Amino acid sequence: MRFDYVVTVCDHAREACPYFPARIRVIHRGFDDPPALAKQAVSFEHALSHYRRVRDEIRDFVLSLPESLMHSDAP
Repeated sequence: MRFDYVVTVCDHAREACPYFPARIRVIHRGFDDPPALAKQAVSFEHALSHYRRVRDEIRDFVLSLPESLMHSDAP
């Protein structure tokens, strides 16, 4: 399979990601780990707030990708 871009959104994925040829652009944007944050939550609602925040941050990142790729250097 041919890829133009590989996007990772957690540090574990970035570390475990296989090697890709130089022609493929690898983009990494790390986000907080909701399960790790939820362990310290004082309530279900507080735990859920971590998941929702990270979900929204990932959504915003994904929605911004097309424009940021248009303004970046080609792979």
